[in-house]
Amino acid sequence: MRFSKLLRTTTAAAAGLMLAGTMAACGGGDESGGSKELTIGYINWDEAVAASNLWKVILEDEGYEVELEELEPGLIFEGLSNGDIDFFLDGWLPTTHASYIEKYGDSLEQVGVWYDNASLSIAVPSYVEDVNSLADLADNADTFGGEIIGIEEGAGLTKATQEQVIPTYGLDGVMKLVTSSTPAMLEELDTAIANEEPIVVTLWHPHWAYANYDLKDLEDPEGTLGTAEEITTLAREGFGADFADVNAMLAKFKMDDQQLGELEELVLNQNPDDHIAGAEAWLEANPDFVDTLK
Repeated sequence: MRFSKLLRTTTAAAAGLMLAGTMAACGGGDESGGSKELTIGYINWDEAVAASNLWKVILEDEGYEVELEELEPGLIFEGLSNGDIDFFLDGWLPTTHASYIEKYGDSLEQVGVWYDNASLSIAVPSYVEDVNSLADLADNADTFGGEIIGIEEGAGLTKATQEQVIPTYGLDGVMKLVTSSTPAMLEELDTAIANEEPIVVTLWHPHWAYANYDLKDLEDPEGTLGTAEEITTLAREGFGADFADVNAMLAKFKMDDQQLGELEELVLNQNPDDHIAGAEAWLEANPDFVDTLK
């Protein structure tokens, strides 16, 4: 799946790569009768895919022509800075994308925070009793067969678990982090919950699993997984003036765990080959949502 801070493993593309595809020309504005074309840049991270497709549907219903451009993080920020991309919904601040803000911040506009609990976690099903903190794992290792079910070996969350969680909470030689892939972890989680069996997994917010299952994040009193970040909408310089109506809507955009989890479920899981259909289905199920943006 995704992530940096600790979980994100995507790196900026090598120097010399060109922005992929032909991007819609910017300039003009909604109030001035100018261009109604918008380009949304997005990274292939769950929340970015879901939110970007949602906004494509919303804005096209408002009469705009919207192009989605999937790019690596470095190219997203480069595109914003030179005006080829109008806005980007998945800026993780203050940590994950700090280096890009330092490099390109003077040519960007921060429109608003729409999700404020972007964080890493280790979680168990809520029916697992007597385990509420990472500090409880050592004494209950046998409950989980001595295993923490993880994701990809190269993920930042994997590194944090191996290098911070396990030694800090005395799990060396007691519990083993089993790495494979995010889909494999989710399959094991689904199977365990279906059988009401104990399981402990590495996870993160935002993720659709929190909407599908009754989970509890284990407390992290030593702060081994870092602190929560905010997901911020970033725009090219001048976007707010050129597209004041759209900018105002984006500034009001907010989603909580339940809303975002349900959106990700519909876009990514139920409509993997037609993300727009998933976004449309979510809006149909939440008919008042667009009204909150106006």
